[in-house]
Amino acid sequence: MCAILPTASMGLNEEQKEFQKVAFDFAAWEMAPNMAEWDQKEVFPVDVMRKAAQLGFGGVYVRTDVGGSGLSRLDTSVIFEALATGCTSTTAYISIHNKVSMYAWMIDSFGSDEQRHKFCPPLCTLEKFASYCLTEPGSGSDAASLLTSAKQQGDHYILNGSKAFISGGGESDIYIVMCRTGRPGPKGISCIVVEKGTPGLSFGKKEKKFPDFCQVGWNSQPTRAVIFKDCAVSVAHRIGSEGQGFLIAMKGLNGGRINIASCSLDAAHASIILTRDHLKVRKQFGAPLANNQYLQFQLANMATRLVASLLIVHSAAVALQEKQEDAVALCSMAKFFATEECFAICNQALQMHGGYGYLKDYAVQQYMRDFRVHQILEGSNEVMRMLISPSLLQE
Repeated sequence: MCAILPTASMGLNEEQKEFQKVAFDFAAWEMAPNMAEWDQKEVFPVDVMRKAAQLGFGGVYVRTDVGGSGLSRLDTSVIFEALATGCTSTTAYISIHNKVSMYAWMIDSFGSDEQRHKFCPPLCTLEKFASYCLTEPGSGSDAASLLTSAKQQGDHYILNGSKAFISGGGESDIYIVMCRTGRPGPKGISCIVVEKGTPGLSFGKKEKKFPDFCQVGWNSQPTRAVIFKDCAVSVAHRIGSEGQGFLIAMKGLNGGRINIASCSLDAAHASIILTRDHLKVRKQFGAPLANNQYLQFQLANMATRLVASLLIVHSAAVALQEKQEDAVALCSMAKFFATEECFAICNQALQMHGGYGYLKDYAVQQYMRDFRVHQILEGSNEVMRMLISPSLLQE
């Protein structure tokens, strides 16, 4: 992506502008030229992601004593916004890993010093990759009803059950698993780290997100079921105390919602730039499309929606960093609003490309395909509304 909208750095300090520039440059040189190939050949670009980690993007808000960059939530948002211009799907995986850095962050925030120093350094360098295992075949939005069990036998937990739609499944080295160690409901859930190669851990086939056809999007990251059958894991791999897992999961999701909203912002950003450039060179009725006032107005609408989305995402990032009372509602608003508005931008961008927008030779269609799932994961947008409304109705 060779151009940046002038609003991209709005409200940022000089250090954040430098983070943004580094991420934009990395996206332009290392990701964008490969985005179509990764999508078409379903390549998981490990080497490129490890290059990103060399810039500090593998453990963005993990503390520095275990190899993290120690940056704020807003800094992180700025970085993911810029990286997503190069490849939305790959950036989304990096953001999920940072959720493992959210996971690494989970370990960094709730783990013991021994766990922090064991797991976090290789996650921050992306020497090892991590996956977050919460969703199950029978529990998506209703995460507290999960059934994967972990029964203690001596100094081990024995895990049985399965997780669904796990990004990085089968490729990742570390799995952060939310499982039931106690009674039904949220207070019976604990968080356990399972390492790849543990007996009893296996994986389903790579998901075809549209049955019997090719995947709709996110093709540069593998998605599989993660299966546990009498999988013995040391009690020392439990993060936090028994029954604390659901709390850890929900705190992780707040950050994940900002991350996925951030990835959405610059999928929209990239789509606006592609559309602007297309309007300048495509001619109809003897003149460039850019001369058409209706299309000018559509471009103005798209840019306005993008800036409004950016402002709410940045506000939520600051609220979460500062642990403000309304942080959960703001994170939900940011995820809901930004993914709805930015998808509308991507969809309009494709429309303004005409028939060319529907060709895989034109990147605008890939931004839309990779983006669509953002309205579903990290809590569907319907669930976001459920989280927002109680804050308005309480006395």
